[in-house]
Amino acid sequence: MMSGLMLIFLFIAVSFMIEVESEKKVLVDVATEYRDTKVNLNEALFSEFENDLLAWDATITKDNSIVFSSPEVLFEVSKSDLKDEFKIILQEFFSRYIAILTSKDYVDEILELRVEGHTSDTWKSTSSKKEIYLKNMELSQSRAYNVLAYCYSLEDDIIKEHRPWLEKYFRANGMAFSKLQENARRVEFTVQMKSESKVYEILK
Repeated sequence: MMSGLMLIFLFIAVSFMIEVESEKKVLVDVATEYRDTKVNLNEALFSEFENDLLAWDATITKDNSIVFSSPEVLFEVSKSDLKDEFKIILQEFFSRYIAILTSKDYVDEILELRVEGHTSDTWKSTSSKKEIYLKNMELSQSRAYNVLAYCYSLEDDIIKEHRPWLEKYFRANGMAFSKLQENARRVEFTVQMKSESKVYEILK
């Protein structure tokens, strides 16, 4: 009787260990996939845009965000209409960017492409924290939307071909000053990968 119970407990323990090892392998595989895709995309972005970044006053982060940081080029103060200089930059940038993201190496890994508008934490006509937040949120959302609309509407062969893809994955987010940095007034293009989402789900 006792030997039978011990065998049952041993079987349960072994089964549990196998399940844990299996889950661990899944996590390792997903994390490795995310790391490799992230690194490869970073290299592809730098290869394509490295010679343009200085002229655009832009940077590529380790997380593959492309950040345009020159407020005097992007928009007028407290306005959301794109300045002509920024339109020219987007014309030079966006179709090449989409060509990379929709290439066979990355297209199946993209969960979402976002353009984010970021502002300062001040507003010249008020000192009310509530009003500052709401006005900056409205401004950042309007700026992000206008960048999305301009990029989506470009009459470029690559953009026209991939408009159905953009409709599915391209989003505009107003961030106000929620991610305040030294370059507060900026526009960021960010990519979320499916493998990144899988990692978060496993960690939950």
